[in-house]
Amino acid sequence: MKRPEERTLSSSAISDTALLLFPSSRRVGLPVSIEMASATAENLPRTVFLGVDVGTGSARAGLFNQEGRLLGSASSPIQIWMERDCIEQSSTDIWHAVCAAVKIACSSAEVTAEEVVGLGFAATCSLVAVDADGSPVSVSLSGDERRNIIVWMDHRAVKQAERINSQRSPVLQYCGGSVSPEMQPPKLLWVKENLKESWSLAFRWMDLSDWLAYRATGDDTRSLCTTSCKWTYLGHAHMQSVNEKDSRNMEACGWDDDFWEEIGLGDVVEGNHAKIGRSVAFPGYALGSGLTPAAANELGLLTGTPVGTSLVDAHAGGVGVMNSLPDADFQSADKNDICRRLVLVCGTSTCHMAVSKDRLFIPGVWGPFWSAMIPEYWLTEGGQSATGALLDHIIENHVSAPLLANRAASQGKSVYELLNNILESMVQELRVPFLAALTEEIHVLPDFHGNRSPVADAKSKGMVCGLTLDRSERQLALLYLATVQGIAYGTRHIVEQLNSHGHKIDTLLACGGLAKNVLYIQEHANIVGFPVILPRENESVLLGSAILGAVAAKKYPTLHDAMSVLNAAGQVIHPSDVPSVKKYHDAKYRIFRSLYEQQLSYRSMMLEAMQQQ
Repeated sequence: MKRPEERTLSSSAISDTALLLFPSSRRVGLPVSIEMASATAENLPRTVFLGVDVGTGSARAGLFNQEGRLLGSASSPIQIWMERDCIEQSSTDIWHAVCAAVKIACSSAEVTAEEVVGLGFAATCSLVAVDADGSPVSVSLSGDERRNIIVWMDHRAVKQAERINSQRSPVLQYCGGSVSPEMQPPKLLWVKENLKESWSLAFRWMDLSDWLAYRATGDDTRSLCTTSCKWTYLGHAHMQSVNEKDSRNMEACGWDDDFWEEIGLGDVVEGNHAKIGRSVAFPGYALGSGLTPAAANELGLLTGTPVGTSLVDAHAGGVGVMNSLPDADFQSADKNDICRRLVLVCGTSTCHMAVSKDRLFIPGVWGPFWSAMIPEYWLTEGGQSATGALLDHIIENHVSAPLLANRAASQGKSVYELLNNILESMVQELRVPFLAALTEEIHVLPDFHGNRSPVADAKSKGMVCGLTLDRSERQLALLYLATVQGIAYGTRHIVEQLNSHGHKIDTLLACGGLAKNVLYIQEHANIVGFPVILPRENESVLLGSAILGAVAAKKYPTLHDAMSVLNAAGQVIHPSDVPSVKKYHDAKYRIFRSLYEQQLSYRSMMLEAMQQQ
């Protein structure tokens, strides 16, 4: 039988968020890319923390010193298969990429295995299937055994998510009232219903970051981050019995067996939940006996190097940036001021992370999850399923894109830098009062991959109002700006939803590839109306995962203590204080909100028409 057409992408075809917009950004034309801090004059033994981050298109490794400064990093591309709503990867390919990135990073930074005292993993919330021997089990209709990962952004399980939500299980109140097709229960149900042989072969189902830690240590303890945020685990089941300072491997008592029975997955609770997790731990808890001899050899590190319990990549970004305050603010900050901050982890998608000491239920926003990011704090997680990926899509599908890309390459710049420059020149030429006013007639609803938060509608579609026959680069620049603004209005919608249900957010912190785009960050500051703090170190996800290794190595008593030392602020972007700018964005925001309402109306009209046939 002929297989469906396969599309294989490298990291350069996914959102290349590490190289976007600041003038210092540069593209390295090598299979493995390397960045190094300047060499120190003294070759003294160092204490180095290693962080590994597996994103959508690459595996990256970063080495940090005890001040949280990046010593060196490297990345290696990973393979991805995309066939309509099915998006798949290979755990074997990912592990090889991780090993390559770690070895290159250590070599380039001249860090020895003895200097690496702790290691942490972060990854996308993709679903991994392995058999009893740890070998891959296919999750692909193609039957390709390499393809044993359903990628986080895969939307094959929309119908399964709808059926699960119709059960109205009490656990759903801890994920905004409904599960997303990007979470694991709908994906598991899809596999059971469509790939019966794979379902019977699978011995462990794991989040990718948990699988990486398991592959490194042989310990299949799951993280409170992954299980709570993506699997409906009720982490607060441990709330009265444990605290971070006496952190330990805990029996997984937070599974709701009735939920799994109700949705048709009762078999995953067999064997004391062996397939989905018999034990859980706080992020940063030291797993097993550290690196196994085999994993240490593959990574070029020492056997027994401590490995911390993992985090989802966005949550690692939160750990890597949430305490990044200017020195004056840090000195005067109250312990609970952390609850007034919202972290934007901006990459292929964007995650919006806020914590609180109280349990806050926010309709349409995931959580509250106890200890899922920072131990003993409740996490609220908003998100947008396509941000960097959407900007790539808008640009790459425009007729002007090839010429623009060629010119960018010849000038040693990114396409985004050129678009920003075009917009600046248009401001002067058209004599508009401020840059944002260029999009007076163009409005974008950025739900091209559904709406994760706060309306939680996977069926929502993208909308563009104001198109013409203009095919010029200038028109592309305007569409790009309107899309950036649409994404920022989505963040404003999430912030309003959080603050109307108990949060008191007044500061944004941003990290990830898109945070390197000064226009993107300034538009967010202007539209949300809050200052945006950028971290000193751009690689916040790598720093967050390295912090897990630092805690596992017992260099800090708690994750919060490690964050206080290793987080540091860089630039602060303030919102415009020009009243006309606020008035303009208020008007566009009302249009933004109305676009979704119109879509619902159109959907209803067409449903009624189809039912009458």
